[in-house]
Amino acid sequence: MSLLVVGLSHRSAPVSVLERASLNADDRVKLLQDTVAAEPATEAAVLATCNRIELYADVDKFHAGVAELSTLLAQHSGVGLEELTPHLYVHYEDRAVHHLFSVACGLDSMVVGEGQILGQIKDSLARAQELHTAGRLLNDLFQQALRVGKRAHSETGIDRAGQSLVTFGLEQLSAGTAVTDWARGKKALVIGAGSMSSLAAATLARAGVGEIVIANRTRERAERLARILTEGDDTHVPARAVPMDAVPVELTRADIAVSCTGATGLVLTAEAVAAAVEGRTAEPVARPDGGRTAPEPAGSRTAAAVEPGPRETTQPTAAGAEEGCPLDLATVEQLAGVEPGFSLLGESAVAGIDAATLEQHGAWVDGGTSLLERGRARDAQAEAGADAELITALAATAATVGRVPELRKPEPVAVLPRPEPVLFVLDLAMPRDVDAAVHRLAGARLVDIESLAEASADAPMAADVDQVRRIVSDEVGAFGAAQRAAHITPTVVALRTMAADVVASEIARLEGRLPGLDDKHRAEITQTVRRVVDKLLHAPTVRVKQLAAEPGGAGYADALRTLFDLDPETVASVSRADEDSEKNGKNRGPA
Repeated sequence: MSLLVVGLSHRSAPVSVLERASLNADDRVKLLQDTVAAEPATEAAVLATCNRIELYADVDKFHAGVAELSTLLAQHSGVGLEELTPHLYVHYEDRAVHHLFSVACGLDSMVVGEGQILGQIKDSLARAQELHTAGRLLNDLFQQALRVGKRAHSETGIDRAGQSLVTFGLEQLSAGTAVTDWARGKKALVIGAGSMSSLAAATLARAGVGEIVIANRTRERAERLARILTEGDDTHVPARAVPMDAVPVELTRADIAVSCTGATGLVLTAEAVAAAVEGRTAEPVARPDGGRTAPEPAGSRTAAAVEPGPRETTQPTAAGAEEGCPLDLATVEQLAGVEPGFSLLGESAVAGIDAATLEQHGAWVDGGTSLLERGRARDAQAEAGADAELITALAATAATVGRVPELRKPEPVAVLPRPEPVLFVLDLAMPRDVDAAVHRLAGARLVDIESLAEASADAPMAADVDQVRRIVSDEVGAFGAAQRAAHITPTVVALRTMAADVVASEIARLEGRLPGLDDKHRAEITQTVRRVVDKLLHAPTVRVKQLAAEPGGAGYADALRTLFDLDPETVASVSRADEDSEKNGKNRGPA
């Protein structure tokens, strides 16, 4: 087995790179065809989702395979090789198997434990089978990955560790409120009618929305989805289909908008969303590119936009001034060697003043100027003496250290309250359907792939994840052993075929020497010779399969061919016959 995977995902690349590197259906077909046409690869499959692009291949040379697959990914994604390379990861042989099995179980998903990836793996295998780019290795690999993923979901509680992107996205939109309570009675607009959009529409229907509008470029698909939602046993909700040009109008009526299309450009611009919000509130919405920007809500990935309020005048002044600066009280007390608790006015009056000025200020305080009288209206006489003693002590300290340390208070700012959103937007497309500038629009809340990635980074991992990891590890070992054993099977078959030919040749020779041998004795002799050969070959062939299944056991096939002088072409013909037989069965569809 020489399995190689080269890819990039939300774990290795920023969303900005992922959305540029996304592949449409035609790109995937061309990538598969070009991969198997390249010299190092004999099989190929592409797994492309909203947060990963991976190219799997059976290669005969590792380094050449990495170079070729990386180049092909760059060519078909439209992202230059130099820019793409730092974000690519490479897995080979058992590590590649471990990676796909982990992906199938949802361990490598943006939302751990989500189950949609199984359908995407199934689609990837079906596409490779239709194009005849999946041979024995990738057929076995992807079929087993599907079984491992199903096992993980049935035998563990991995489903509790996460959910689909749709559910997770709606939870982020509802901001802590139960989705069923938050969505009840709302009007929803779903843009797109593919698998993800259909899942979003069904999820919203089960959550209790009052109406769903489906917009799609193909009107028939939108109508079919609307009919399913309306007539479904668990999704009975009023639903209707509209053309894409009706989206701006429907957006002004919607409370929730979900978009997941295959478009290469923006489906919803910031201007369109702002116009929809204005249509709902009858108040102007500040555009991100047109003057003042509306502030972000707490917890948003964009820093909150704030406008400073009235500033306090807290600049240092000379001796005898009416107002002063704040003082680093702890430092002054330590330097002066005085007890804590002196008055605020004393702090303010001496901050930043040099020694000579402090002496003058101390004399001024002794004289009871208007500064003290106004600052200490309630008990000016009692506190004037304490301030004078403090300032005298500070003057002595300042003469030694130069100046009294100063601590400025931060200027207060006024945080503008962000209005409650009237339009909730969920963008599940890659590349994005909704302008990221919508994050900064007042009256709208946007959750997209990038914000979902940030939100899921801190999501707690369920205890069942460890159990799934053990399942993956066990299954990787079993798959590797089966593949290594399968690798030696053609050699064993060729050996037994050779032995059968030898038996047949010797029986024919015996008949020439004993022409009067009757059928009964001829059959008995033939059966005896065959039993002898089978017994001699049984133990070695069973043992060689066991040894070949262990790590590093690939060399046993070569040893067997050398020891028995087997014709390499005979072995190869057995392999081709097995592969043709498996293709005829497996290319009818994945399990």
